[in-house]
Amino acid sequence: MPNGMTVPEKKPFFVSKTTRDCLVAANKMSQIRPQNVLVKGMQGCGKSELAEQFAARFQRPFAGFQVGLLAESGQLFGQQILRNNNVSYQKFLFTDAIQVKNAVILLDEINRAENPKALNALFSVLDDRRTIWIDEIHNLIPVAPGVIFFATINEGADFTGTDTLDAAISDRFYVVEMGILPEEQERELLVQRTGVGMDEATNLVAVFNSIRRNEVQVSTRKALTVAELVQTGLDLREAFTFALGINRDELEKILISIHLTTEEQTGTTEEWTLL
Repeated sequence: MPNGMTVPEKKPFFVSKTTRDCLVAANKMSQIRPQNVLVKGMQGCGKSELAEQFAARFQRPFAGFQVGLLAESGQLFGQQILRNNNVSYQKFLFTDAIQVKNAVILLDEINRAENPKALNALFSVLDDRRTIWIDEIHNLIPVAPGVIFFATINEGADFTGTDTLDAAISDRFYVVEMGILPEEQERELLVQRTGVGMDEATNLVAVFNSIRRNEVQVSTRKALTVAELVQTGLDLREAFTFALGINRDELEKILISIHLTTEEQTGTTEEWTLL
């Protein structure tokens, strides 16, 4: 296994049953035909970690790559370097990683490339050809059997520096949607990932959902950050203002409203489960 690749540690991670069933199917189908999964959702909802935890769940080698750094086609694969007055081609991790059987390759924030044309080199890697020709080494590089590509994407006017994903790229992917966890799963995640007690987790989730009803986004990542701060001994109000940047007066109104109103249900008809 190349340096920079590893089988990730399995952590508690909740997905909808539909998402889990689709990922289980993709894992099986990857032994028959190419599988690529595009993960959409708000910032901090666990898109990148979904790919990592998929690799952990099925004991697959994992490597992640930041697409936002790409400025030209082929940059993922390697580059010409000058060494001792000689020019040679240096392969990058991506080239070695795609040749590892059953690897999970994450293309993080695939619509943030500095130049969208930099993604053109991925066409033959992502489709049924599963190869890339590298002129500099006069070699056809194959994608190993069972490799699954994940890509993440943020969409919308709030995300500066993003582009509309090329239809020829998006057509090569299945799509999975990520969102805010239901209350029960969010409480359980806080308990398992940060060590806070269930009562504390229940209070935190109640505040999170009140803040969300006030049209302030609290992602799963932010929720975990608040819980971690509370677990270190930080006061609840301080943890919220520090992690979320909420005005203290506004936070006080939200905390008071929790005790004055009936808690709304954020339930869903869909079953949720650990990946």
